[in-house]
Amino acid sequence: MPKIDKILVANRGEIALRVMRSAREMGIRTVAVYSEADRRALHVRYADQAVCIGPPPSAESYLKMDNLIEACRRTGADAIHPGYGFLSENAVFATRVREAGLVFIGPSPESIRVMGSKLAAKAAAAGYNIPMVPGTPDAVSDPAEARRVCAQIGYPVLIKASAGGGGKGMRVVENEAELEEQMQRAISEATSAFGDGSVFIEKYITSPRHIEIQVLGDQHGTLVHLFERECSVQRRHQKVVEEAPSSVLTPEIRAAMGRSAVDVARACGYYGAGTVEFIVDEKLDYYFLEMNTRLQVEHPVTEMITGVDLVKEQIRIARGETLSFTQDDLKIQGHAVEIRVYAEDPKNNFLPDIGRLATYVRPQGPGIRVDDGFEQGMDIPIYYDPMIAKLIAYGKDRPEAIQRMKRAIDEYQITGPETTLAFCRFVMGHEAFTSGKFDTNFIAKYFRPELLQPAGTDTGAALAAALAVQLLEGARPEAAASTVPVPASRSRWKENRRGGR
Repeated sequence: MPKIDKILVANRGEIALRVMRSAREMGIRTVAVYSEADRRALHVRYADQAVCIGPPPSAESYLKMDNLIEACRRTGADAIHPGYGFLSENAVFATRVREAGLVFIGPSPESIRVMGSKLAAKAAAAGYNIPMVPGTPDAVSDPAEARRVCAQIGYPVLIKASAGGGGKGMRVVENEAELEEQMQRAISEATSAFGDGSVFIEKYITSPRHIEIQVLGDQHGTLVHLFERECSVQRRHQKVVEEAPSSVLTPEIRAAMGRSAVDVARACGYYGAGTVEFIVDEKLDYYFLEMNTRLQVEHPVTEMITGVDLVKEQIRIARGETLSFTQDDLKIQGHAVEIRVYAEDPKNNFLPDIGRLATYVRPQGPGIRVDDGFEQGMDIPIYYDPMIAKLIAYGKDRPEAIQRMKRAIDEYQITGPETTLAFCRFVMGHEAFTSGKFDTNFIAKYFRPELLQPAGTDTGAALAAALAVQLLEGARPEAAASTVPVPASRSRWKENRRGGR
């Protein structure tokens, strides 16, 4: 079995801290890497060692393979955990790590390569009779061919980048008149974002739910699934609210989707933690979408309902250990909801609103977990994803988890940048969400900026929060240099902390 005594975490922020905490519990030392913009970041302070790998832009730091491997050599790290994003699904990086004599805590480069192409993933899964959305099996570049396909499967259709993710290179086409222009736009965006302009066409499911299955496999052929996550509340095709389990799946559909997810993993010889994503229509028929060959942002909700630490399992699998449990050992216990707290303005089309965290106080109490990488007085860098934290609420059932999430959002104190807290509080209180009758069109159907109530109706609470910050700064003189008070005219405490009530 390969030795793992020290792990370099090739990432930043909350996921770097998340990995380091599990490693520390296993008695494994950790190495942080950081750009010049992250010099004072929490993950840098938490790790046993830290290495600067370049200037702030990710292309000059977190995406520099040579710098990461050299950091391993300098610190004596024998394994790399990629987290999510950055190089986590880069088959070339996984290969380079192996060639350097290091352990890559993730799947094989071959699995990453197959599942990194949506077309190759569909081809691999086709041998297991997994339901697929009607569409093209191969890339399409000829408008005439695209018109023939669309006429056959019927409008609306979805044009998707084969190498895509995060909604890039994706276009909904309602009729033939739009087809050629939208196709060229999708190809152009895919080429710019991924260096690969390949696109394919699928039938567009008009009221889809996005439901994914967590899978886990060892290097000895054992594969299990850890049930599903509902990820249908999205903006710009990116998730904002996730929960486990889904409120709509029957035990029979859950079991069938689990078997299909395991088959997808088996189709590419998968080991490690991965996620198989499905589209589910109004009839609860499901269709394979793609596989993410890494840890997902929303993995905590699965951990909460199963009691399995997915990061520890990743490390054990990378060491060559067999899974210590079977499918029959896994049970759903309770319910978990996660929201992503972004530095974004929901009233301005969720555009980033980065800045200094003048006030930052986490919620606490029963059933509440916060995965973050910030503290009061820190700046949110402009160079990276603007996620501040993941807030997770767990309860014995879905109503309790939702109520705990509402309470936690109300307790979360953030001033400085706008955040998605108010929007997420809106979601938690909306009848479509509480009833479970929602899909990926939730924002388009139900949300309007004016529905977020204006801030400032609880002046006493806002003053108390401001006074607390002042007293804290007075007790810690050194904090004065790292915090900037928010002028009263710009105060967003009530809006951000209390969900806009």
